[in-house]
Amino acid sequence: MATAVDREPADGEPESDFAAVADNGMPVGKLAAQTAQRIEASVIRQGWPVGESLGSEVDLRERLGVSRAVLREAVRLVEHHRVARMRRGPNGGLIVCAPDAGPATRAMVIYLEYVGTSVTDLLQARLLLEPIAAGLAAERITEEGIATLRATLESEIVHWDDPGVGSQDPLHPVLGQLSGNPVLHLFVDVLTRLTARYAHTSRRISKAEMHAAMETSHSAHKAVVDAVISDDGARAQTALTAHLESVAGWIEKHRVRRGQRIAGNVIEPELVEGPRAKLAEVVAARIHDDIAARGWQIGMVLGSETDLLARYGISRAVLREAVRLLEYHSVARMRRGPGGGLVVTAPEAQASVDTMALFLEYQGVTADDLRTVRNAIELGIVARVTARHAAGDKAVAERLAKAVRWSTAGPAEDQRKADLFHSELAALADNPVLTLFLAILTELFRRHAAGRDRPLPGDAAADQVQHVHQRILDAILQQDAGVARHRMRRHLDALMPWWH
Repeated sequence: MATAVDREPADGEPESDFAAVADNGMPVGKLAAQTAQRIEASVIRQGWPVGESLGSEVDLRERLGVSRAVLREAVRLVEHHRVARMRRGPNGGLIVCAPDAGPATRAMVIYLEYVGTSVTDLLQARLLLEPIAAGLAAERITEEGIATLRATLESEIVHWDDPGVGSQDPLHPVLGQLSGNPVLHLFVDVLTRLTARYAHTSRRISKAEMHAAMETSHSAHKAVVDAVISDDGARAQTALTAHLESVAGWIEKHRVRRGQRIAGNVIEPELVEGPRAKLAEVVAARIHDDIAARGWQIGMVLGSETDLLARYGISRAVLREAVRLLEYHSVARMRRGPGGGLVVTAPEAQASVDTMALFLEYQGVTADDLRTVRNAIELGIVARVTARHAAGDKAVAERLAKAVRWSTAGPAEDQRKADLFHSELAALADNPVLTLFLAILTELFRRHAAGRDRPLPGDAAADQVQHVHQRILDAILQQDAGVARHRMRRHLDALMPWWH
């Protein structure tokens, strides 16, 4: 017998429960998201026991105190995050599984593509993070790592006649992997993929010019690899920084026009079409690509359910699950009634933040891993905001002063009010990549603490937090980037005890 979590709605039932209302008046979608977070926190608290059952549908409904409709949507979100999957039959239940980077990467690409991330944004983020990865790789290099680096260089030569493969620049994610820092590895992988999309949208160039560019890139890669193998972290960082600056110059020279958005299929097939992927995820990716190709026209109706079934050649059950995924990412929403259909909506960052934070938690991120990346991002942001204030932007003082006050003036139930100062700094840096990365790290910190029953200080430390934030702001207003960075670093270090 089908359960609520695997039965598809019959004809005449709502096409999605995500926007329905539960018995307590709260939208099912919101309550389902909260329920999914409770399930995910339980998995973290148990040490992510892959293969173990969290309970049957009946057990979960009783334990969580939710309806079948809410549990069904919560389970879909948990499954989409690759945290657990519902297994039917004897010995079934919600089984904890090992997540992969696919959903996390897809969620980030969806959001960053929508907000119109520029190549300048990407390269700024890469210059902050990738030299650190190269330096760490040099410190931690092993014989196996040396073999991996040399094989990667060799593969570049093999693929010189296949620009589509060569432009993917596999060395950079490999350096991220060899850094031993899962946060750096994942962020570098996303940045490399997105940068490659800009390379694909460049004007057409001759084969000879492409080969020359690839030869220059290979030479730069070889210099970085030689430094890493020699355990020379400083030289590796310098060489990689110079290479990234060269990449930025090449893309800027060959772009079709300034301000161009990322184009083409923003979700790559290999990210969703692996053996574990569900057909609904593949369909959701294809619908998303169609939306992106049309310029993301908010409010546009892509077609009725009948139209979409014919266009994608799928069953109603598959389409409805694909729609749920699109609704979760705020890519599109099914509207019922006359003139209804699948309507394009504006994506939100939270889907990216949640998915990435969960994946990194599973990867076993340490306090040092988090500190390394967060320091790089926030110190880079502070420098950019200080420069913006020095250039005469009055919004810096106004917005940050309000954020400083909010840590004590905000309502007690706002558990994230101390984060406003950091998120406002990121917004003022005007780089959507850095803003998203910082939101992910903040959510990772919060989920990690909640999963270990380590409540954050909240109002108990509000006055102290406000004092520290004010001192950082004072340095920014005095246009002293060095002192502002120093105070921010000490502030971030003081947060680390809550990680353990």
